[in-house]
Amino acid sequence: MNLERTAEKVCGIAVRAGQAILEVYNGKDFDVVLKPDSSPLTRADLTAHKIIAEDLAAAFPDLPMLSEESEQVSWETRQDWTRYWLVDPLDGTLEFIKRNGEFTVNIALIARGVPVLGVVYAPAMDKMYWGYDSIAWCKSANGAARAIQVIQKGEDVSEFRVVASRSHRSLELEHFREALPPHECVAMGSSLKFCLVAEGTAHLYPRIGPTMEWDTAAADAIVRAAGGTVTTLHGEPLVYNKPELLNPYFLVKSRAVDF
Repeated sequence: MNLERTAEKVCGIAVRAGQAILEVYNGKDFDVVLKPDSSPLTRADLTAHKIIAEDLAAAFPDLPMLSEESEQVSWETRQDWTRYWLVDPLDGTLEFIKRNGEFTVNIALIARGVPVLGVVYAPAMDKMYWGYDSIAWCKSANGAARAIQVIQKGEDVSEFRVVASRSHRSLELEHFREALPPHECVAMGSSLKFCLVAEGTAHLYPRIGPTMEWDTAAADAIVRAAGGTVTTLHGEPLVYNKPELLNPYFLVKSRAVDF
């Protein structure tokens, strides 16, 4: 599989899903229901899922897909998957509902438990991030694509910046931050938190709270491609396609972070 051509196709799929999300987002009103785990669900989530599922199946018929909005796929089936798509059609549904624009379309290619390609598209900002093979890119509205990388060790920056979730805070996170050097805390929604580290805007994103594999995979691939790391609190890389899809707590780090 040529990852450059694959990324181009997947970026196009993400844009189509994003356009459908914006049609709902820009409408007068939209219904919100709660899933069994009490997380919110909108028509935009389901519409984006349908577009991505159909487009990926047409472009890559041999690869299965697991989406947040898919029917559950058992571990007995998934354990035989060596490569597959891992998708969050609308990451940051709470930010979508708040209409603050901080939501994304996340599409990742997983190979033997590792995210090897990731696309994150923020439709309200018309901003695209993608990465693979140690190369990561960002393209803003009406701008040219530019290569991105994490802050490097020894790089002169004005202040240590830590990213935190806009809608999901915890006492555990606040205790973790108390042990950090003096820092500026930047609030952001969805997988854009990873992207701030990937593009060199922030040094660290600690996630001391629950996430699922589809929440992190695409942006994880981008951070890795930009030279950063996404590890558990014990320093091990996040692993995908586990029997249980819940992630451990993790740290998204630039090269300037040495713990």
